[in-house]
Amino acid sequence: MRRNLAAAKIAILSQTEYRFNFAVDVVIQPMVSTAIEVTIWMALLSGMGLETLGGFGRESYLAYALWATFIGRITTSWMYEFQMMEQIDTGRINGLLTRPISFYEFYLSQFMGYKLICIVFSLGLPILACWIFSAPLHLDRLPLVLLMLLYFLVFVHTLSFTVACMAFFLNRIYSFTPIKNLLIWVLAGELIPLDLYPEPIRSWLLLSPFAAGVYYPVSYLTGRIGTEAFLQSFTGITIGLVVTGLLARVIWLRGLRVYTGTGA
Repeated sequence: MRRNLAAAKIAILSQTEYRFNFAVDVVIQPMVSTAIEVTIWMALLSGMGLETLGGFGRESYLAYALWATFIGRITTSWMYEFQMMEQIDTGRINGLLTRPISFYEFYLSQFMGYKLICIVFSLGLPILACWIFSAPLHLDRLPLVLLMLLYFLVFVHTLSFTVACMAFFLNRIYSFTPIKNLLIWVLAGELIPLDLYPEPIRSWLLLSPFAAGVYYPVSYLTGRIGTEAFLQSFTGITIGLVVTGLLARVIWLRGLRVYTGTGA
């Protein structure tokens, strides 16, 4: 635990060292993205002349857009995934292999530390926006939602670790990250609420672990779904974490066998 806290502290200090960059990443960029998504949804509903869509009104989609951008930003992983790839690609992983902490654990601690400060500094933005626009919001559900987000972040990091380990075998691995993030962006429900998809696509998407990245926490906070449906989504994350963890371990062990240990 002491090692994990030290690694998390490294991430917090390194990310807050340049305060303007941190403010842009945590506050300004999510605000701009949220404004764009809200404008698109309001223009879509107005252009179609609809008061409701899929059984939910304008206020529901306004709240969904406000929270989807915030939570989607929290559950995205690319920075530490690039760092893991670079460590393997350049050979600097040699130094990490000799430390009394695993490669996976070292970056998981940093990843979680960074995401925690992002939540702390940006959580008030969607809450304030929902209050200003009188959008539906169940604040009493927020603790359970944060618990799901932390659990989902472990799954996301494990997936990132799996992708990064492909650097043992491939030279041009960096293009995998934007492809993976684009798929998660669609499958998690940040682009479109998953309950708007036609069957059977809707059922498949709701059963996937990625639905817990945006759709389930946002829908639960805004009242689109109840507690029972929300708690069932933990099963999807658990199955995804087990499958991804086993795959990551296999690729990691095979990668170490072929790793030559050259480089920095």
